[in-house]
Order: sequence, then C-alpha cells, then structure tokens
Amino acid sequence: MNRRTTSLVLTVGLTTALTLTGCSSPDTPELTVGDGYMPRPVGDLGAGFLTVTNSGGADDKLTAVTSDISDDVTIHTTEGQKMRQVKSFDIPAGGALDLERGGNHLMFMNLKSRPEPGQKIGIELHFEKADPIKAELPVKEANYNPAARR
Repeated sequence: MNRRTTSLVLTVGLTTALTLTGCSSPDTPELTVGDGYMPRPVGDLGAGFLTVTNSGGADDKLTAVTSDISDDVTIHTTEGQKMRQVKSFDIPAGGALDLERGGNHLMFMNLKSRPEPGQKIGIELHFEKADPIKAELPVKEANYNPAARR
C-alpha cells in the first residue's frame, strides 16, 4: 500500500468510527406501563391510574394521554385536597411515576360512553423523549382501591 492509499484508508476508518460513535445513543429512557385501572365512572368523568417505570438511564416526562373514550384526557396532581391540571409528570431514570388514588392521576372528561367493570379502555401515553406507549386500563368497581387490598 502506498502512502496515499494508507492515508485514505485511515481517514475513511476514522470518519466511520466517529460517525458510529455519534450515532450511538447516550442513556435513554426505557419505559414500561403497568398496574393500570379505571374505576367505573359514575358520570361523564372518569379517572385513570397506572405506573410508568423507567429502567433506563435518562429522565423523561409524561406529556399527554389520548383515548378513544374521551377527546379530552388531562393529567392532574392532587395537593392536599385540591386537584389541578399539570402539563407533565417527571419520570426519573431508574424510578417510576405512580398515578394513584389520592395523588397524581389521569382525568377523562366528557366520556363518549360509560364503561362497565370487566371492559378495558385503550389509552396511548405520550412522552417528551420516548416513543408513545399503548396500554389498556381494565375497568373496576367504582370503589376499587388496590392500596386497600394489600
């Protein structure tokens, strides 16, 4: 190999290595959804509860939720006895976001139909970094509380 060929091979090799390094993603969120449910709504409003677990190395945020059962699904926090809508919830790296009775939760406004226990409600969760995740919330009795069953 002559000098010019050696330089070209080294340049192409170095460029390829730098490109591959640039494409390798830094720590990313790795999200899963579980423990979801919706108590049977008694009117045209419903609440949803679930856990988003982040086993990845980067924080993320839950920014929105969509569902066929409602055109207006919002995310709420509860402070003291007051609920208020928020724009997002943090999901820490190596941690979880718990949406549970008496705390953070989903609100389904102006339900298109009132689901009954045994049915499942489809939702799609949207995040700041991770791809959307589809999940199903089984409908439980109106007074269902998994914390009380432990």
